[in-house]
Amino acid sequence: MENQTTLQKLNDKVLTILNQHQAQKSEIDMLRTELVTLKSECEIKNQEIDKLVEENLQKDIEIEEIVDKIESIMG
Repeated sequence: MENQTTLQKLNDKVLTILNQHQAQKSEIDMLRTELVTLKSECEIKNQEIDKLVEENLQKDIEIEEIVDKIESIMG
């Protein structure tokens, strides 16, 4: 291998750092996109959970009304 000048060595190291920086920047962009997607999915799931909880409460109320009617019929 030929002897590299200090300037060439420095240039190689700077290029390596720039390449690493670009790779990390790409990874960060990908992770940000994934985070936004996951947050959106989480919000949709939370809304579905809220809906199901509300439906469950309504069913509980209906059951209580049925029990009250049965009790009133039985005396």
